[in-house]
Amino acid sequence: MIKRLRFAAPVLAALLSGCGPVKIGRVLDEPMRFGNRTVRVEGEVDRSIGAVIAGVYQVQDDTGKIYVISVSGVPRKGSKVSVKGKVQQGITFGNRSFGTVLREESHKVKY
Repeated sequence: MIKRLRFAAPVLAALLSGCGPVKIGRVLDEPMRFGNRTVRVEGEVDRSIGAVIAGVYQVQDDTGKIYVISVSGVPRKGSKVSVKGKVQQGITFGNRSFGTVLREESHKVKY
């Protein structure tokens, strides 16, 4: 029984630590570490450019700003959001190139 607890505790801690949001500055500082991984960030929408089906918006927290590419609509400027997405580098959207971005999997507007 004790051996199981010794194994289960670190596994549980690792799983729980991956559930929380990642600071945007950390993603931008370590893009290779987070590259092609799904993360969740939280912040306020600073810019928002929507089209009929897709769009781009920028989320900022107290550590930085990151662009989010969405195919499910974009939240308006000033919205508080939680965004889950895959970290990618060197993305071109329309005629504009972006460095490190999140390719949105989902977002929730917080009220």
